[in-house]
Amino acid sequence: MIAAAAALCCLALVPACAPSSPHAGPAADGRPAAFHHPGVVVGAGQLRTARKMVAAGREPWASAFRQMSTSKYAAAGYTPHPSATVACRSNHGTPACVFERDDAIAAYTQALMWSMTGKPAYAREAVRIMDAWSAVMKRHTLDDSDLQAAWTGSTWARAAELVHATYPQWREPAVMRFKWMLRKAYLPNVAAKVPDYNGNWELAMTDAEMSMSVFLEDHTMFDHAVSRFRARVPAYFYLSSDGKLPKPPPGGTIKTKDQLATYWFGQHTYVDGLGQETCRNLMHIGYSLAATAHIAETAWHQGVDLYAEVSKRLRAAMEFNARYQLGAPAPKWLCGGKVTRTMGPDLEVAYNHLHNRLHMALPQTERLIKKQRPAGTDGLFVAWETLTNADNPGSPKA
Repeated sequence: MIAAAAALCCLALVPACAPSSPHAGPAADGRPAAFHHPGVVVGAGQLRTARKMVAAGREPWASAFRQMSTSKYAAAGYTPHPSATVACRSNHGTPACVFERDDAIAAYTQALMWSMTGKPAYAREAVRIMDAWSAVMKRHTLDDSDLQAAWTGSTWARAAELVHATYPQWREPAVMRFKWMLRKAYLPNVAAKVPDYNGNWELAMTDAEMSMSVFLEDHTMFDHAVSRFRARVPAYFYLSSDGKLPKPPPGGTIKTKDQLATYWFGQHTYVDGLGQETCRNLMHIGYSLAATAHIAETAWHQGVDLYAEVSKRLRAAMEFNARYQLGAPAPKWLCGGKVTRTMGPDLEVAYNHLHNRLHMALPQTERLIKKQRPAGTDGLFVAWETLTNADNPGSPKA
């Protein structure tokens, strides 16, 4: 909850005074002693830095801001299309599936526009979109319901977190209704057990659970997301220290050498950085890298360093897959010599931590990021991360 003084400051000075109360630090059990806001994927210090760079016309932030501000998501009078039921069949959902994803990204975009410009009209737009959905939304159904709820739940939480932390005019009854929507229409899906599904599902679901836990200030949800992260990330990105075979998906039925090879899309040779879906396509690897980074970044802003547990694995995965996304020919032992190079704008958050905070060299990732900048949105759950995270280490205490 924003302190009264901070709220008055924001009324007068708008988002330049995003709250920056001292961070209490993690408790002994590895959970935050108190949640820090805003603190879902991007923190107050990073927002201040991005705003300063945009105002100065510095790159890549200026180009990233232009890209965002001219997108359909930043339009004045954006029209949301809320639904009571969002039914998403695999590869063919109802129009509500696309509308929900677009509207969540629009709410987050408008929230970022408010933070970058200080114009309350953008905050009002974000609130209007979120209020429209919380007034009617009840459930997700059909084959892709869990994944759809994950993609949109993580984005809704980012938007709500930023607006709630910096715009006191989003009144508490509306905030509580939005929180109730997340608990009733999203949490049951993102907390579901999907051990034998492709790993991008559970990582996206954990991203949503982690993001919502911070906005909802729910320690139990936070703890569950941390446990899922610790189990799934090592089972998705391989390191030779795991042994001759990848770790099996946690809690699942895939355990034997042949079952694992099938699960890894026919791959029998395992090397550092290979992902469970590398031989499917690099698009899904990108989803998983982005979700992994979102979870770790949000935890980091709350004083819990999940990055420390996976930094070597994450670096190997980024470098291995970026190399092939950049066009390196695949040897015969890798995916039968054919890699589908479809990775999206998924690496900014992880690269910022590994390179700018930990000072790791990631030459392949750096080349790919510079080629992709400014990273926009994938239309699913990744949005504007060049603007918020590029060369922006920030501090969990800022």
